Amino acid sequence: MATRKPTPATIAAEIRHLLGREGSAEHAAGVQWFFKDEIKSHGWYTAKLRSVAVRFRRKIRQKFGIDFLVQVADKLFAGRILEEKVFAIFLLEKLTGEFGDAEFRLFESWLPRISSWADHDGLVHYLIAPMVAAKPSRSRRVFLWAKSPGRWHRRAACVALIQGTRQKMFFAEIRSLSGLLLSDDDDIVQKGLGWLLRETAKADAKRTVPYLVSIRQRAPRLVLRTACETLPAGIRQKILAKPA
Repeated sequence: MATRKPTPATIAAEIRHLLGREGSAEHAAGVQWFFKDEIKSHGWYTAKLRSVAVRFRRKIRQKFGIDFLVQVADKLFAGRILEEKVFAIFLLEKLTGEFGDAEFRLFESWLPRISSWADHDGLVHYLIAPMVAAKPSRSRRVFLWAKSPGRWHRRAACVALIQGTRQKMFFAEIRSLSGLLLSDDDDIVQKGLGWLLRETAKADAKRTVPYLVSIRQRAPRLVLRTACETLPAGIRQKILAKPA
C-alpha cells in the first residue's frame, strides 16, 4: 500500500499534536497573567518554541519548498491556541525578503484571526512590517486598517510602520495615521500608536519632538508617555507638562 503524501494540513496537525503533548500545564496557567482576555495556551517557553519551529522550517522547506511552508503556517494561524499562531510566525520569520504581494495579502487576511497582542505583534511586527518597509506602496493599507471597527486592525496600522520608521521612512504617513487614531480610546491601539511614535522619535527626533509638542494637548497620556520613553528627561518633561 502506497504511503499517503503529506499535505500542509497533515503537517500542521502533526505540529499541533506535538505542541499539545510537550507543553507545560503549570506554565500555561502563568501565561494567562500577561493577558486581559482569556488565552488558550499549551505553556511553551518562547525560546524552546522558536527552536522547534526553526527545525521544522528547515525540514519542511528542504523537502516541500517555501510555498508549502507558507501553507502550513496558514493552517496553524487558523488555530485557537497561542502557541499554534506563534509557531506559524516562527516558521516564516526572516523569510519575508522572499515573499511577494500574494503572501502580503495572505498575512493581511490573518488579521481577523488574532486573539491577543502576542499573536498580533508577532504577525504584524515580524511578517507584515518588514514587507511594508521593503515595498513602501503597501503602507497605503494601514489607512484602511486604521478605520476598521476591529481593534487589532487599528493596532496593526501602527505596528506595520515600525520597521520602516526605524529606517527613517514614513514620517508623513505616521503623522497622518496619528491624526486618525489620536482620538481612539482603546488602550491596545493607544499602546500601538505610542510604540510607533517612540520608534519614530528614536530614529528622527529632530522632526518627531516638535510633532509630539504640537499634539500634546489632544493626545492620550498613554500615547505621549510611551512616545517619550527614550527621549532626554528635559524634552520628555516639556512634552508631558500639562498646559497651564
